[in-house]
Amino acid sequence: MVSRVIPVDPFDLVIFGGTGDLAQRKIVPALFRRYCAGQWPNATRIIGAARAGLTTDAFRDMVSDSLRKHAPKRSKDPEAVKGFLQRVEYVALDALSEDGWAQLAKTLRTERVRAFYFSVGPRLFGPLAERIRAHDLANAQTRIVVEKPFGHDLESARALNATLAAHFDEGQIYRIDHYLGKETVQNLMAVRFGNMLFEPLWNSQYVDHIQITVAETVGIDGREEYYERAGAMRDMMQNHLMQLLCLIAMEPPAKFDPDAVRDEKLKVIRALDPVEPHHIVRGQFAGGANGRGYREVAGNPRSTTESYVALRAHVSNWRWAGTPFYLRTGKELVARSSVINVMFKDAPHSIFGEEAGRHANALSIRLQPNEGITLTVTIKEPGQGGMRLVDVPLDMSFAEALGPESQDPPDAYERLVMDVIRGNQTLFMRGDEVEAAWAWTDPIIAGWQARGDVPKPYENGSTGPGDAELLMKRDHRRWQGINP
Repeated sequence: MVSRVIPVDPFDLVIFGGTGDLAQRKIVPALFRRYCAGQWPNATRIIGAARAGLTTDAFRDMVSDSLRKHAPKRSKDPEAVKGFLQRVEYVALDALSEDGWAQLAKTLRTERVRAFYFSVGPRLFGPLAERIRAHDLANAQTRIVVEKPFGHDLESARALNATLAAHFDEGQIYRIDHYLGKETVQNLMAVRFGNMLFEPLWNSQYVDHIQITVAETVGIDGREEYYERAGAMRDMMQNHLMQLLCLIAMEPPAKFDPDAVRDEKLKVIRALDPVEPHHIVRGQFAGGANGRGYREVAGNPRSTTESYVALRAHVSNWRWAGTPFYLRTGKELVARSSVINVMFKDAPHSIFGEEAGRHANALSIRLQPNEGITLTVTIKEPGQGGMRLVDVPLDMSFAEALGPESQDPPDAYERLVMDVIRGNQTLFMRGDEVEAAWAWTDPIIAGWQARGDVPKPYENGSTGPGDAELLMKRDHRRWQGINP
């Protein structure tokens, strides 16, 4: 199966923080892969902007090194690398002063899409927006791309929204969550709304519960200062897992339109009940045979920052009344795995007797590392000796079902950056959606602080603290395994 490449119009993309890790590790390689695919025309230009006093040639050398590290297959084509680098420029500027802005204005061209990617810390979002307007760099086709974290709490998110809204329309602001660019995340909507098989069963009458797991084997090395301020609740639960919850629980939008989709996601967040303290588990990796503990890495022997969160949430609407959603995420766990498990109810009556056991269907949507969908069904176990039932998976691995091309799927940033250029906001968060997510998250964090909660320790390389298992056992359920 060969995917169809839809070209975009010529554009100028300015990457503020162009010398930084995110730009060099993700954004630039994503643009290079889209260039190799022939998706954007030769008239396009990529402009790195940062405080470092580099020349364009020095910046191109940096980009070339980045491509060798992060796009190794395609960077072996010297002509492709040469053609890409010819479209890369650099401007030294300071977000907090007037230095370099006049030069950037001269570099940009008129009558084409201008995208400004804020690949910088949140404290610079406001100053950058102000200076883009002050130097008359924005036109009717301007978009700005804002990376998370979008605020630290509801108050700061509102303040940031207000700052950006003072200079740009909501339709020009692209709040990026790279999880939404993953192929399988987008397939959630295709599976739900493109198949008559599932949508009639997608409700509390047939679904027992839903599990969403985002497990990471990495720790906080290199991000200690940020993580001490954020923790797993702010870093992962408030955005990544919230977005997955919205896509799983949302009502069918009237059409596949940016605001129609985001309207339905917003309804899910606003329908979330407050989470009771006994329905939340906080954890902190404590080291062991597989590495150092969180406090040692963070350099804070009294740290109460969580590296793991598990909770039970409820969406109070007609579709999901009484159906729990179990969410968990953590670092230094046994495997890297992101999966959504939709656990269906048992058949209301078994004709096979007690000896056949209890069986139920499950739909597992694997987001990473091996993208695919598995439907567990009940069949008769082969052999003599009566009716013995067994659960078996109907497994659709994208790599097997869709051919060799799916084994090297586009990175999430490839899709998202091209959507910015197209002006398609479907996979980007709206301001009111961000604020609603913080309004649900803030009371949980405030409760921890008021009670003086201390995270439960767990060993590196485990599935998390034992209390997370008790959270499920109290409801006579169990977590699905964390598998690579």
